[in-house]
Amino acid sequence: MSKKRFYTILFMLMIGGIIGYFVILIQPFVLNEKEEETEQEPQTEDKVEITFWRNYGNEAENQAYNQIISDFHQIHPNITVNMQNVEYNNYEVKLRTEIVTEKGPDVMAIDSPYLALYAESGVLTPLDHYLSSSDDVQDDFSEQVMEGLIYNDQQYLMPLIESSIALYYNIPLLEDAGISLPSKDPSQPLTWEETIEMVKTAQSPKDGVYGIDPAQGFGNGEAPAYFKLPFLWQFGAEVLNPEGTTASGYLDSPEAISALQFYQDLYHEDKVAEREIPAEAFQKNQLVMTVLGSWAITEFENNGFVLGEDFGIAPLPKAEYQVTPNGSWALGMSSNTEYPEEAWEFIRYVTSYEATKKYVTITGDIPARYSVAESLPVYNKYPYNIFAEQAYLHSKNRPVTPAYPVISRAIKELFENIGLANQDVETSVAEAVETINQRLAEIEP
Repeated sequence: MSKKRFYTILFMLMIGGIIGYFVILIQPFVLNEKEEETEQEPQTEDKVEITFWRNYGNEAENQAYNQIISDFHQIHPNITVNMQNVEYNNYEVKLRTEIVTEKGPDVMAIDSPYLALYAESGVLTPLDHYLSSSDDVQDDFSEQVMEGLIYNDQQYLMPLIESSIALYYNIPLLEDAGISLPSKDPSQPLTWEETIEMVKTAQSPKDGVYGIDPAQGFGNGEAPAYFKLPFLWQFGAEVLNPEGTTASGYLDSPEAISALQFYQDLYHEDKVAEREIPAEAFQKNQLVMTVLGSWAITEFENNGFVLGEDFGIAPLPKAEYQVTPNGSWALGMSSNTEYPEEAWEFIRYVTSYEATKKYVTITGDIPARYSVAESLPVYNKYPYNIFAEQAYLHSKNRPVTPAYPVISRAIKELFENIGLANQDVETSVAEAVETINQRLAEIEP
């Protein structure tokens, strides 16, 4: 073998040895890195925090939401819901202000009559894309309920509860007057004429016993429209035409005039209603009848005013038609949310069968879902069956239009003018129609 070939082979063996040494040297580090990568492969979902705003409710409502959110966190540990409760009187102003600055919540509670205002301004996300057959929207909610959650053929809100109002009567005052108690059958309401005759017999204003508070007095906020619009509907009147473009011919129709005149007569002709009554007059046996929602039952009984002994409940009196108001706080998703999937998952859970059942068990509210009402015996017997049947079968939505805030205020002022001030009905209604039409004209078609 030549020296040249010998040195070449020797050099290759030396290089191979050096490479082998380094392979042996670094192999444990490479294996460790691979082992670390393998150990890190099962990665958890990213943590997401979403904000949820709602109006601050009563003790039971707050407790229910706290429990539902706690349950949601257990099921979805990657999603944290930061709930902010805002006082009712400040809620709408705060929500609209923050939305304009794009600092609003991911999920928000919306009082359903105000849906169109938010949807039209583009701050709500339509939910149709997220809804599936498992949400059971078609079969588990009444048509009346769902109509109030849809604007321009798109659903923007998911309901948790519904609302209804009924006639509360003071049992001792009726019995002392020798009057038979009203029927408990949800399908057998008194007529308003029958109600007036009962009240006239039982009341004694000179002794401090007043007749009836027919629609929650003359308060503020949304309550006036909620409690008073049924008078119009029961007489066959509407606030707007079906297209939602005018109040002319509707709020000032003969049916509407009759309804408003009837309401005014309660105060100034029949004299069964007082413009001012003492605080807690009903509980203190100073008021024969009043109109309230299901939420009042627990409040009364917690204060020692007992159902069946001190007070009873009958369906809301009717005129030509049996109609009650519906609509309540429902959940919507902000169009500005960075976490739409997580926001929808929260909305879906809160309005699910399980969460709804827990909520109404705590609060006594009327569930929006049929299935929940059917599963809880309390809603199939007196008195809650009255509220449930009215909500599902005899209820009506307030007008779904971006002009609704103006309509609500105009209705409030209209009933104040004819009830409190005893102004001419036709003059007062003409003013309301003009106010509403001006706002409708400002809305782009």
